[in-house]
Amino acid sequence: MIVIIGFIIVTGAIAAGYLMEHGNLAVLFQPAEVVIIFGAAFGAFLIASPMRVIKATASSMMKVFTNTAYIKADYLEMLMLLSEIFYKIRKQGLVSIEGDVDDPNESTIFKNYPKILKNHHAITFITDTLRMVITTTIEPHELESLMETELEEHHEESLLPSKSIATTADALPGLGIVAAVLGVVLTMGKIGEPPEVLGQSIGAALVGTFLGVLMCYGYVGPMAKNLEFIAQEELQYLNVLKIALKAFVSNNAAPLVAIEFGRRAIPAKQRPSFIEVEEAVRQVRK
Repeated sequence: MIVIIGFIIVTGAIAAGYLMEHGNLAVLFQPAEVVIIFGAAFGAFLIASPMRVIKATASSMMKVFTNTAYIKADYLEMLMLLSEIFYKIRKQGLVSIEGDVDDPNESTIFKNYPKILKNHHAITFITDTLRMVITTTIEPHELESLMETELEEHHEESLLPSKSIATTADALPGLGIVAAVLGVVLTMGKIGEPPEVLGQSIGAALVGTFLGVLMCYGYVGPMAKNLEFIAQEELQYLNVLKIALKAFVSNNAAPLVAIEFGRRAIPAKQRPSFIEVEEAVRQVRK
């Protein structure tokens, strides 16, 4: 919703300022310029992007409009899930969670947290890490390195749509100039026309430059930045999982201590208090 509001403000501010100077909005409506700029931009995007990046970008575009940032409740729910897993391991041993790890959708623990269960990357990160601990004798430093490698790879992949859209945005002003130059070429063919006709033709040509710059800095560029922030938030969320899992598995910390390690890694504005976490864990253990 906030993105749509931003689009409305950008469009409204530009249109209002233009009308305040008695501009004619109809002059800005130049379908040929739109076809040249956006058609060429889309073609350049296809040239620059492998198929997997094209698919990832297409699926990520909806996140700009539908994504909701992680809030305190999301992090608290994650810590509650981890506490259930940790206490079960501490009480019944690693083998006791083998069924939960192999099929999270049928797990009595994971079923209690449907929102996390829908987070494919978080579930995969948790289950793969625990499966590695259950089935191997991996050293603590190796497990930490393995988790860090996975997070780095995931983050790089998450940034691909943002980088691809940012590259396209950078091309829009240049493509706007291309449209403007083509407009000037057409105007030169009307050199014998009256000044008012030439003026209208030159004005139409300059709309191309206007559209290219506006789309770059007013719409497409900010959308790329939005996707970058989304990727960063996802990394922060997974990093909390990594720290809590590392503390419990590698450092052999008590469940509540491992949960506290994770809590301290949560960004300050979304971080639940120690008392809130303690009370939530107490409710889970009842």
